[in-house]
Amino acid sequence: MKTAMFATVASLLLGGATMAIAAPACAGEVFVGVYKHDVTFIGNAIGLGAAGREGGADIHLGYRTNKLENLRWLGKPQVHAMVSINTNNTSNFVAAGFDWKIELGRPGGFYFRPGIGLAYTDGEAGLPPANAPNLTPEERARRTHLYYTRIDFGSKVLFEPELALGYQVSDKVSVELSYTHLSNGQIFHQGKNQGLDDAGVRLVYAF
Repeated sequence: MKTAMFATVASLLLGGATMAIAAPACAGEVFVGVYKHDVTFIGNAIGLGAAGREGGADIHLGYRTNKLENLRWLGKPQVHAMVSINTNNTSNFVAAGFDWKIELGRPGGFYFRPGIGLAYTDGEAGLPPANAPNLTPEERARRTHLYYTRIDFGSKVLFEPELALGYQVSDKVSVELSYTHLSNGQIFHQGKNQGLDDAGVRLVYAF
């Protein structure tokens, strides 16, 4: 049931993003990345926090448009849409948003890529408290196990800021060191806000 629901939401989000960007951008680029799931050192260092409860690796598959020239007032961003699959089948997510490629020096070398988007996760949002009264020992143990092994996002809908440092290997290929963060920002939900940090590397191929 969980996998089917996630697949449905992923199809709707990615399909909608594709239709939205098809008119202004007929080319673009695809990317695939491998990430460590739920790292803690980056989010804690910059004050976003991280749960550090889940493991495994995340596989990111995505698409970016070319720069949207008609959004000059927004800095001519690219639109990205992606899906992230966790190898432990814990917190998968889909996301879509904007990012900006900022050259560091002459075009064709290093570049910086900040981005922001919205995501939907099939992870936990609202874990039951383990200290509630009148629980059986079995139920208390189950809830305690969930507390220590699953992220409680507080909301299924989340913000998705990201940062990347890339290098243009050729006209078609580039590589990026990438960081992606998910959290509700106390906007989509008040209370629990155990974010997810992914850190890894991705390969980008331009059409």
